[in-house]
Amino acid sequence: MSQKNIFLKLSNPLIAAILRSPLHGMLSRSTMLVTVKGRKSGKTYTTPVNYIRQGNMLYTLSSRERTWWRNLRGEAEVTLCFQGEQMKGWGKVVEDDLGVAEALSAYLQLAPQYARYLNIQTDKDGHPIAQDIAQKAQSRVVVTIDLGAGGDQL
Repeated sequence: MSQKNIFLKLSNPLIAAILRSPLHGMLSRSTMLVTVKGRKSGKTYTTPVNYIRQGNMLYTLSSRERTWWRNLRGEAEVTLCFQGEQMKGWGKVVEDDLGVAEALSAYLQLAPQYARYLNIQTDKDGHPIAQDIAQKAQSRVVVTIDLGAGGDQL
């Protein structure tokens, strides 16, 4: 097991506990819990993810190596622990390289600070370099969650 996977196994339960507690404000401006149901197993999986919000839409990135997002292929209902509230929404995944590059570009327009985290270089005006975005799109997926379609509190 890689060091990254060990770190996630140790840190995710702690992050989840904080997000479910009255202390959620420490993290919930940029981190939420996403619960998805396995398409084949029916088992539920909960994972903390960073997000950005634009209106009723939430956007998150995931490494292609992770597996939770695969249950959103086609579209699926998700349950969120979002800013201290339990909500439902509809999630879907963008995983083709061109679609990911386009979505990643839009994501970085909303949250340019993530370019540094993703090791995407910017030009002198602060715009992400398209070649870097295309390269990162090969190892990432973008997950969209529509709160408008089912974003009611539970």
